[in-house]
Amino acid sequence: MNLSVGIVGLPNAGKSTLFNALLGRQIAKAENYPFCTIEPNTGVVEVPDEKLPVLAKIEKSDQIVPAVVKFIDIAGLVKGAAKGEGLGNKFLAHIRECSVICYVLRGFTDPNVEKAGSIDPRSDLETLKTELMLKDLETTEKIFNEKVHPDNKEEVLRHQVAGKIKETLNQGKLPINEEWDDSEKVVWQSFSLLTTKPYLVVFNIGEEDFINLDRIKTDFADWDVLPICAKIEGELAELEKSDRGEYLHSLGVEKSGLELLIKKAYQKLNLISFYTTGTERTREIRAWPIKKGIKAREAAGVIHSDFEKGFIKAEVVDYDTFVQFGGWAKCRSLGKTRFKGKDYLIQPNEVVEFRVGC
Repeated sequence: MNLSVGIVGLPNAGKSTLFNALLGRQIAKAENYPFCTIEPNTGVVEVPDEKLPVLAKIEKSDQIVPAVVKFIDIAGLVKGAAKGEGLGNKFLAHIRECSVICYVLRGFTDPNVEKAGSIDPRSDLETLKTELMLKDLETTEKIFNEKVHPDNKEEVLRHQVAGKIKETLNQGKLPINEEWDDSEKVVWQSFSLLTTKPYLVVFNIGEEDFINLDRIKTDFADWDVLPICAKIEGELAELEKSDRGEYLHSLGVEKSGLELLIKKAYQKLNLISFYTTGTERTREIRAWPIKKGIKAREAAGVIHSDFEKGFIKAEVVDYDTFVQFGGWAKCRSLGKTRFKGKDYLIQPNEVVEFRVGC
């Protein structure tokens, strides 16, 4: 599954600085004036995964292919975007392409950086959400007013779901936070709405606030906020990988903001990873992100569509057992692997080998 995170926020909230820091290189403009980012910048980063090198060592492989995340730095949103203010509809269209929306709120002080919006991050978040809600309300109104044939069940359901979403938005609520049955979800996914996308909130803090992470999380507990210092992430990205752990330890944290952000995005999308170790010839160690609850045959299709078509069975073993006994050969000889059919639900962190036919 392709994971993309759209970084959005008011102008000069530090989106582009955060984007550059996460990617470890200067891609996006990060000037101190509104709309310095006009076209969205994109970049791909590897998902940090400590299991891959362990598997590679066991399989005596130097070919590691981690999962990746695409980050998209989208131009700063302003109040009135839903009506065309700022970059308006162009901005909102870019958000539709993302798997997860990452709201970046300014939590740092800098007299040299212009500030758009209030000095209250709660108000800033409401501005961002409101613009997305207004645009979706406009979209939903059009769908709700479409002609419906009473004997057409699909049209009736489409109309009902549009009405339910319209009511939700008019109450100031985000549809993604409400309860929906599976049939309703299928319908509103076809609407391509902004407020049905999973989202997370990043609080871009200053270096002086880094020692107050617990207090910040407590103050904004109702948001499930993720405090990140873009400047520190930038410094971290410039270090050799071997030195990053020591630097994080000196700050009193175990994980980088990038790792925490990706982990939270995985949680929001209900993603898990399984691993493959390649063939005798390739020995490629690879992580595959999939939706939790995907069946073995579908998981095979993530690797290649021919694998899904020719699926016979899957041989699986959990990661800890694979590591404990030192790979496939020992696990097989001790009866630790299991063969599963097409309807088996792939579990998190399983090592899998698919058997496929022509």
